[in-house]
Amino acid sequence: MREPTKEDVDALVGPATPHFAPQLRARIEELVRNLPEANPVRKYGEEKIELLERLSFASSKAEEGPREPRSRPGWDEIPSTAPAHDPLPGRK
Repeated sequence: MREPTKEDVDALVGPATPHFAPQLRARIEELVRNLPEANPVRKYGEEKIELLERLSFASSKAEEGPREPRSRPGWDEIPSTAPAHDPLPGRK
């Protein structure tokens, strides 16, 4: 098997959604696990693993734009305002 690249990591992270973030996190961890600790692809993969961990407690991976307004129809039934850069608190 060839050595993984940043593009391989991006191919997994790109379509990530909160629902699938834990599964993608596991795939990236497996992809970079055997690389040396100083390898830039491993470091990049570890950064993306952290993003996916946050995303698993978020409602969106959106990195740009404002949060959804609380005035949006349906907010009372299904509040959804936690982007990956500011996720809901995790369960520890």
